[in-house]
Amino acid sequence: MWKIVKRSCAGVLLMTGLALSAAAADPTKVVRVAFEAPDDGFDLARTTNLYSGSVGEAIFEPMLTYDYLARPAKLVPLTLESMPEVADGGKTFTFHLKKGIFFTPDPAFKGKRRELTAADYAYSWKRILDPEIRSQALSFLGGKIVGLDDFAAKAAKLGKYDYDAPIPGIEIPDPYTLRVRLNAPDYNFLYAVAYTGLGAVAREVIEAYGQQSGAHPIGTGPYILSQYVPRSKIVLTANPDYRGYTWDFKSMGDAWDDQLVKDMKGKKMPQVGRVEISIIEEEQSRWLAFQDKQLDNDKLPQSATLSAMEGTRLKQSLLDQGITLYRVTEPEITYSLINQRDPVVGGSSKEKIALRRAILMSYDVNAEITQLRLKQAVPAYGIVPVGVQGYDPAYRSSTTYDPVLANKLLDHFGYKRGADGYRTLPDGKPLLIKISSEANSTSKIVSEIWKRGLDLTGIRADFPTQNFADNLKAATQCRLMMWGAAWHADYPEGENFAQELYGPNAGQGNHACYQSAAYDALYKQMQATPAGPERVPLFNQMTRQMEADSVWGMHVSRVRNWLVRPWVKGFKKHPFMQSEWAFIDIEKH
Repeated sequence: MWKIVKRSCAGVLLMTGLALSAAAADPTKVVRVAFEAPDDGFDLARTTNLYSGSVGEAIFEPMLTYDYLARPAKLVPLTLESMPEVADGGKTFTFHLKKGIFFTPDPAFKGKRRELTAADYAYSWKRILDPEIRSQALSFLGGKIVGLDDFAAKAAKLGKYDYDAPIPGIEIPDPYTLRVRLNAPDYNFLYAVAYTGLGAVAREVIEAYGQQSGAHPIGTGPYILSQYVPRSKIVLTANPDYRGYTWDFKSMGDAWDDQLVKDMKGKKMPQVGRVEISIIEEEQSRWLAFQDKQLDNDKLPQSATLSAMEGTRLKQSLLDQGITLYRVTEPEITYSLINQRDPVVGGSSKEKIALRRAILMSYDVNAEITQLRLKQAVPAYGIVPVGVQGYDPAYRSSTTYDPVLANKLLDHFGYKRGADGYRTLPDGKPLLIKISSEANSTSKIVSEIWKRGLDLTGIRADFPTQNFADNLKAATQCRLMMWGAAWHADYPEGENFAQELYGPNAGQGNHACYQSAAYDALYKQMQATPAGPERVPLFNQMTRQMEADSVWGMHVSRVRNWLVRPWVKGFKKHPFMQSEWAFIDIEKH
């Protein structure tokens, strides 16, 4: 029996209930964590927000996932009986679902226990190409499945997306079998299948809650949303209907893994009964919360590096508290994007490209690494970061910090300085660029670095601020002139990053709204090339093309120092999974 209570005045959704289950979660075991930026709901077809995905990963289940400890990352079945059957030279995939997996009870199911079936994945995947949704996950399925894109294009013209209409490339031979036919062999398709945004949602739930489905996520995973105060607090509780599993991962042979196996092997999972997530955007506030034992594990705020670290080690005062350090360079890139559709800085004329290039040459990445990151970051030169297949350690960007050259470039293309020292457009109109930002200390430092460099080149800039979720929404609509962004790997292959500049994804993941025939041709050539060393030159060529068009200014990949309290057992940050709550335990203290 379940009781659902909505409190719209407080923005809170509460779910309480009682059900029989084999799950071992203890409601008194609570893990408290923080997000450094807000989510924007948990309908993952509608967002690629990292924080939304972190929560969604605990609620929704794709057919495949990753082994928690294996490095390099290894795909394993999640809701499947076994790894899928692959035929037709890598163009046909057959997935066999486990029986007896059930969605969390919800009024949308009208009192019936709702089993997960192949049709749920078919429906969830079709949603990604629904023109009304304009999914930011388009790149995971767009152009891949036989007939799906044609169907979506036809639906866009007719103004109706018929989810019941057959798609040639999606077959359901029986309730527990999904057969997918691709237009061409795709060497990363199974990685896409493991993406949380392709996890199963129930059609009844989406249709019942419509635009509010992001505040009412119903899945088959280990946790449920029990409290949601947007941009303030999220509480998850263990799903009493979850099937559970036994912790039995293998050590990779290092001391960290060996300790995890010793602490966790044989436990019935999940153990943690409650996850409390606070949205704490200011670094200093988050650091104080951790020091006050209000958080059980957190990534060390970069501004606290000097207080907590001696080189690459924790200071003795933290070690004396039993705190351990898990240090890793994120498989990510941070960058500044320039909207190619913007009337001031967009376009493909030589003077517009020159302006964008001069802007990007005005940013001092080394200043960011020393002043903001306190050396807890490494430069990101190419679009593929360290830790991801396709990374080239020898690659160096052709767009470097050089205000002198930027000035010469602007002079040559007619951007004249006025009496106040700031430049005008070639037609004499005022030149003002707007770099969107967030109202936190990190963004303030980035804005200061931008302003110093732009003042040297005579470019006037404003820095409008709003929260991260609102900036992300505006970026998907191609409405931001410039913005600082980050992309964390969803899977361990460079295509996951290259797709963020692919023309057909403009406005749906491609937030620079970049469209280049040359880049797109290289992208298609990359897709037709088997994953491995042969793709590296293609990723480099795509990066060069992006640099030539001056679309992104590459910044850094951050070094994360995860601090873990001694009562947290089993913690290890996975490079591609974002939430570890179903893999850890909390010792009572």
